[in-house]
Amino acid sequence: MKNRTIYTALLLAALVTGATLTAIAQEGIHRKVTLNEAIELSLKNSKQLKLGQAKTDEAHAALREARERRLPDLKTSASYMRLNSPDVDLKLPTSSQQASEGGANNSQTVKVDQAMFGMSTLSVPVFSGFRINYGIESARYLEQATLLDAEKDKDEVVLNVLSAYSNLYKAAAAVELMEENLKSAQQRAKELTNLEQNGLLARNDLLKAELQTSNVELALEDAKNNYRVAMLHMNLMLGLDRSTVLKIDNNTFNELTLGAMDRNFVAYALANRKDIAALEMREKAAATGVKAVKGEYYPNLAVTGGYVAVHVPHLLTVTNALNAGIGLQYNFGALWKTGARVQEAKARVQQMRATKEMLQDAITLQVEQASINCLSARKKISVYEKAIAQSEENYRIVKNKYDNNLATTTELLDADIAQLQARLNYSNAKADAVVLYNKLLQVSGLLNEQTN
Repeated sequence: MKNRTIYTALLLAALVTGATLTAIAQEGIHRKVTLNEAIELSLKNSKQLKLGQAKTDEAHAALREARERRLPDLKTSASYMRLNSPDVDLKLPTSSQQASEGGANNSQTVKVDQAMFGMSTLSVPVFSGFRINYGIESARYLEQATLLDAEKDKDEVVLNVLSAYSNLYKAAAAVELMEENLKSAQQRAKELTNLEQNGLLARNDLLKAELQTSNVELALEDAKNNYRVAMLHMNLMLGLDRSTVLKIDNNTFNELTLGAMDRNFVAYALANRKDIAALEMREKAAATGVKAVKGEYYPNLAVTGGYVAVHVPHLLTVTNALNAGIGLQYNFGALWKTGARVQEAKARVQQMRATKEMLQDAITLQVEQASINCLSARKKISVYEKAIAQSEENYRIVKNKYDNNLATTTELLDADIAQLQARLNYSNAKADAVVLYNKLLQVSGLLNEQTN
């Protein structure tokens, strides 16, 4: 019996210690994060921006490669060959044979079983139909387009973080309101239970109150699940551990500050959107590509130089054979083959122009729709603010009637639900208004100004 008591005490101590450690661990991963901190973390850890950085590095390398085409080419080759002892008839007269036979041509057989030679060539391009210059210009335009794409991705990441932060705020607000409503529902059910036990309330009315309490409990569980999912999404976006418990700054949405709506957002969008600017750079690159293709009509001119060394045992040895000169190359096939490539390059330019016009139409629609949504969200805030006051007053009146037996339990419960729904709607409307206004800035190309 004594051993059993000791075992029970140890088990309880272990459970208490484990619970304490768990609480400490959970407390250690709690983190309060403001909206600005969330934006900074997302910009630092965003996988989308890391992909954009890789594309930017690729564009930088492509530009450097285009510039390096101006540099000389230096090639070196060397060979060693083993031969099958061919018969070599050397038609070179010796000096003694020339003197004795009056310069008659005599042959001399030489046995050759191996050969070695090495060669180095240097070529510096002088003129290549301007293709190198146009290639550099095109690569520069594409590099600028990639940088603009990265800026556009940055705006998207900022807006996504803002939306995720808003969703986390709405989920937390829903949990808080549901918990408050559950306490009220439980207290109401307790009071009605006392009335029912004293015969002052019908059993059916008590069941209605208990049913509402159960519904609130289910709604609270759904709100908690939504809160967990929103927090997981936020942690993934910020690059934090999935178990981190985030605490957001409610003042971000409670102290609602929205900018003016008197700007010409469509004009700003067409002038400031990074994707339009990127398309313009790609259009210029395509136009430069047309000039580069036309350069194939021209010849290539280069300064060349080289060194040759040959060693054939028993036959020939050549050293210090230096050469220099000018090389001219022209492909006559370009006269009838380049025309199709020029048309292909011009078609790419037309595609870029058509794509830009389509994008401009899409942006105009995006901005107008975002503007309408933003104005609607602001109006909803005003309406829901009035709805809260109306629902509170309605609940007060119904509660007074209910206390004086002039209203039913159902009417009281309906008034309570209406009050809860009005609070939820107002809380969500504030967060949605901030997100929608920043969405308007994003589609107008002005989000970067706001965040800075």
